[in-house]
Amino acid sequence: MSIIAPVRQGPLAALNPVAKLGAALIVTVVLLLSIDIVSAAVALGIELVLLCFSRIPWRVLVVRTAPIWIAAPLAGITTVLYGRTSGVVYVQWMFVEVSDGSIQLAVATTLRILAIGLPAVLLFITIDPTDLADGLAQVLRLPARFVLGGLAGLRLVGLFADDWRALTLARRARGISESGALRRMLGQAFALFVLSIRRGTKLATAMEARGFGSSRTRTWARQSVFRGRDWATLVVAATVAVTAAGAAIAAGTWHVFGA
Repeated sequence: MSIIAPVRQGPLAALNPVAKLGAALIVTVVLLLSIDIVSAAVALGIELVLLCFSRIPWRVLVVRTAPIWIAAPLAGITTVLYGRTSGVVYVQWMFVEVSDGSIQLAVATTLRILAIGLPAVLLFITIDPTDLADGLAQVLRLPARFVLGGLAGLRLVGLFADDWRALTLARRARGISESGALRRMLGQAFALFVLSIRRGTKLATAMEARGFGSSRTRTWARQSVFRGRDWATLVVAATVAVTAAGAAIAAGTWHVFGA
């Protein structure tokens, strides 16, 4: 299974993409309001329980969520070393200060990244770009030109890996692939950038010639319907967010960011 291809199995795949976007947004907004351990831990715990019912293959799950599991601890380590200093200071060396405040902030940051990132990834990997475009245009009533342009862009994302591989083989055949890792990567990235611009220009011209830029009200081949299960998804997301915030308020750790 391709890393880019959407997962088409399990109950999440049957949901309307708009419901998935709404659910991820609800949880994200609430968790961004406060940096505390309780709300992030409660939300993450509920999400892990719900994950067991997603029926997404574990191999796909590990591969798709690997960046989140890597980024969260790295952000926590950085916060421990350079975060807000308060309470007892355990280590102090140049710009590094490890204290009670930085450790608490690091744990909260790590949990919050996991609590926000995991549901977002799990919901988005089950979204087909065409279904997403149908939902944005028919349910949210977004402009058709914007939606179709975004859909065309998403469809080209999967070609980046193939283009990068082809450029690597072409440069190797010409004997210029061993000129240094950094220099090779920068040169190849610039070539990919130029290739993407050329392909995007040709695609825009082709879509314009086929009437995709018309201002008339267009029809859609597939109907996007917001069903009861989609509303239930939003209710579940709101329940997770309210439960996490309520637990933090009850524990006295809820603190609105910036207040």
